[in-house]
Amino acid sequence: MAQIEDWRAGGFGLYIHWPFCTSKCPYCDFNSHVAARIDQRRWLAAYLREIDRVVARTPGRVLNTIFFGGGTPSLMEPEVVAAILERARRAWVPANDLEVTLEANPGSVDAGRFRAYAEGGVNRLSMGVQALNDRDLKRLGRMHSLAEARRAFDIARAAFARVSFDLIYARQDQTLAGWRAELREALSMAVDHFSLYQLTIEDGTVFGARAAAGHLKGLPVDEAASDMYLLTQDVCAAAGLPAYEVSNHARPGAESRHNLVYWRYGDYAGIGPGAHGRLTLGGARFATEAPKAPGAWLDQVEQTGSGDGSIELLGAGDQATEFLLMGLRLAEGVDPARFAALAGRPLPAPVLDHLTGIGMLSGAGGRLAATRAGRPVLNAILRELLA
Repeated sequence: MAQIEDWRAGGFGLYIHWPFCTSKCPYCDFNSHVAARIDQRRWLAAYLREIDRVVARTPGRVLNTIFFGGGTPSLMEPEVVAAILERARRAWVPANDLEVTLEANPGSVDAGRFRAYAEGGVNRLSMGVQALNDRDLKRLGRMHSLAEARRAFDIARAAFARVSFDLIYARQDQTLAGWRAELREALSMAVDHFSLYQLTIEDGTVFGARAAAGHLKGLPVDEAASDMYLLTQDVCAAAGLPAYEVSNHARPGAESRHNLVYWRYGDYAGIGPGAHGRLTLGGARFATEAPKAPGAWLDQVEQTGSGDGSIELLGAGDQATEFLLMGLRLAEGVDPARFAALAGRPLPAPVLDHLTGIGMLSGAGGRLAATRAGRPVLNAILRELLA
């Protein structure tokens, strides 16, 4: 029974993927596409149909969070967002503190549009700022300027009680001193949540092709990138926004509750092109993934009534591995007993003793967590634990 109901320890969320952007950033490997024309009424009908299908499999659940990701969800008409939220609230039992997040790019900001999102039920905005100088914004392929980003942030603050924004570090020709100044500038904007990501060069992106051809100059070496990571931890913690997850910082109480559903290994329904989900149905947990191509997903929903592409039954070992991979990213760590219940065996004591002895893991309070020294090498720790 502990395994059957395991998802309840993380809660239940709904992810809506909007796959469209006005342009494709050169570093982005997300499922995002540029389209000249979008029939938003048609897309709304598909999202509503998918909600109805998923709720028939998960009736009566308390819905803790909703997240509109992309792509650029702030390109969605406010009426479309409001209609999706209304259907979701009717479909499941909305939590009293239901968190509804919408991702936005500064270039798609309009005060009236943001007010309409808020009136429709969005109560948290996540803004993709990415850099706080115009040179690097241009290098990253962003369509907005720093002035537009600041204006967008002020508009968002006026419309939403909770606003987060993303920054990317380890950029071309970026120095440690420059990143320190940028962090301090960001903190001066009274943000209560940051997502701070190291630039990674992914295959299949414009940056990936440039790097392979030797044309992406000035990227920091690994040691410099590591120094930027450690600086990030210190500066944000000193300002009252400690890292509650490897790449996310927040004032106490301002954490992203939707992302916590993922990291605490709850259940979540993924709706939209390429969306992933984890759903416990009839005592078994399944991994779902929708077709990535927007047109293919839309046609499939309209023609078959289902947006699922693949549905995979997750065995006990798979679940235990995913639980550890996600949970050890959190500063709060994981409950070893929950791993044992999922896996049918405890974590290996000799490995735990070794990693704890060399300062990579902590077992304080009965929970297992990566230490400050362990978080930068978390992948290596996980390989040891799961070997």
